[in-house]
Amino acid sequence: MNGDGGEVSAAPASPPPLEWKFSQVFGERTAGEEVQEEYWTEVDHMSDSLHHFLCKGAEVFFLLPPCQSLIKQRMDKAKAATMLSFDDSIPTNPPPHPTEFLHLLGALFVFKTSLTDKRKSVVFVSTVDIISAIEFDKSGDHLATGDRGGRVVLFERTDAKEHGGSRRDLERMDYPSRHPEFRYKTEFQSHEPEFDYLKSLEIEEKINKIRWCQTANGALFLLSTNDKTIKYWKVQEKKVKKISEMNVDPSKAAGNGGIASSSAMVIPKPLLANGGSIDRAYSYLSNDFSFPPEGFPSLRLPMVVSQETSLMARCRRVYAHAHDYHINSISNNSDGETFISADDLRINLWNLEISNQSFNIVDVKPANMEDLTEVITSAEFHPTHCNMLAYSSSKGSIRLIDLRQSALCDTHTKLFEEQEAPGSRSFFTEIIASISDIKFGKDGRYILSRDYMTLKNLSKKFVTNISRPVSQLWDINMDSGPVATFRVHEYLRPKLCDLYENDSIFDKFECCLSGDGLRIATGSYSNLFRVFGCAPGSTEATTLEASKNPMRRQVPTPSRPSRSSLGGADCQIVNANGNSFDFTTKLLHLAWHPTENSIACAAANSLYMYYA
Repeated sequence: MNGDGGEVSAAPASPPPLEWKFSQVFGERTAGEEVQEEYWTEVDHMSDSLHHFLCKGAEVFFLLPPCQSLIKQRMDKAKAATMLSFDDSIPTNPPPHPTEFLHLLGALFVFKTSLTDKRKSVVFVSTVDIISAIEFDKSGDHLATGDRGGRVVLFERTDAKEHGGSRRDLERMDYPSRHPEFRYKTEFQSHEPEFDYLKSLEIEEKINKIRWCQTANGALFLLSTNDKTIKYWKVQEKKVKKISEMNVDPSKAAGNGGIASSSAMVIPKPLLANGGSIDRAYSYLSNDFSFPPEGFPSLRLPMVVSQETSLMARCRRVYAHAHDYHINSISNNSDGETFISADDLRINLWNLEISNQSFNIVDVKPANMEDLTEVITSAEFHPTHCNMLAYSSSKGSIRLIDLRQSALCDTHTKLFEEQEAPGSRSFFTEIIASISDIKFGKDGRYILSRDYMTLKNLSKKFVTNISRPVSQLWDINMDSGPVATFRVHEYLRPKLCDLYENDSIFDKFECCLSGDGLRIATGSYSNLFRVFGCAPGSTEATTLEASKNPMRRQVPTPSRPSRSSLGGADCQIVNANGNSFDFTTKLLHLAWHPTENSIACAAANSLYMYYA
């Protein structure tokens, strides 16, 4: 009770932390494949050593003149085939007899060739198989992934279909809750490698972003982009139609082995000189056709029936030649008709039905490129207001613009930028301040941003004493600072110099929000990802590993920096809790189900799914 006799409403309690469980994995390698890869690596080392000995022996010692030219040819052929480099510091022994030497070189060349052929039969994580984009559709019933090979793979949810229509939704209360289950639906080649002859530039086929569009007539629509070209795809089930109920056995019917159409072959009527034709029909039966002795009991006309369905992906539009720099973002508008594409210096507005024209709405390119101080890193449309969008920069700022103000939005409506603490600036300040990804909340009020070290949440209250790198949550109604800041891997701060040397500091991690806006998630190294609670008073901070046992690695934030070694061949760091982290395995891409607590994340070529 307060002084006026009114009741004081109690602060809402924060939701309890979620208990995450493994759901599914697609594309995971087995332990046997990993052992095979290590085995072939050892075989490579052995063959390289043998090759080194033989080639160095031929170069050091003088052999018989008739054999020198043959040995030189074999040695050059072996070098060209294996592309090996040799260390002159390794001592050599006297070679065998020249004839034996030739046999050894020939055997080595055959061995290396057979080794290459055998390696093709072993499954490895190829670069083209690494997943580079993940996206749920608005309903959460479909999931799309893109990889570095330019392929788009679609998955569909199966557990929701098993319970039937809407009338049974209430009856589902009687059944135990089931975790979401997805299955492979289809895949198609979205992009191919290209070459820009004017700029002498190779264009990779890697899928940078995927965005779902509105469905229509049971067909799925989505946008996919690589560095230069955006494509609009339609995926729909097509019924395969066949002709049935023929009078004649199709195996005996005339034709070229295709679909049986008729047992009679009709010759075109010969034309007269004046353009007329003879009225008498010219037709005859095929030579291999014969009437049955008892005749046909009845005449059945051919019928076209649909026996099976197959998924077909068709490219509806290609939006090309509009970006001079690499495309880093695409985003659908809430009007369902337009979308934006952003590169380092420009943001273009497209209409889905017009592929040969776009409008430049943001241009940060200076007249003199030497005056360039920041670039665009990510862009996102507002989920409900079709006239608003936000984009982030490499300086750590987020700009909110209104398309109603002007055709070219050189000025922003609001600027979200965190002020640096005095005396905290260093060589790495601008690098780790660069925002790699931004996401709007479902209601459009909050913006989640991810820089190298943190997540930041813009909301109603401003959390002070913020230090990078973290994720931040911003409130578009308050541009004074982020509502909340979440430190993702603070233990890396003492090792920024080593991270800079091996280029890990430039990794671009994505972030995502739950459908109810109570939690956020982002990735880290060693295939780890973290889930934070962003509700008022929440202390939830869960570390999960992209494996079948997600709770195996718990990484509490260390109280003080620990001595660690980074760099070298292993690229690992050990924190105060004794956990080692591998910087060659990183979880960059993940997505949250729009209506349920389910996360899909990519670890190399594997797609892991978890639920709570």
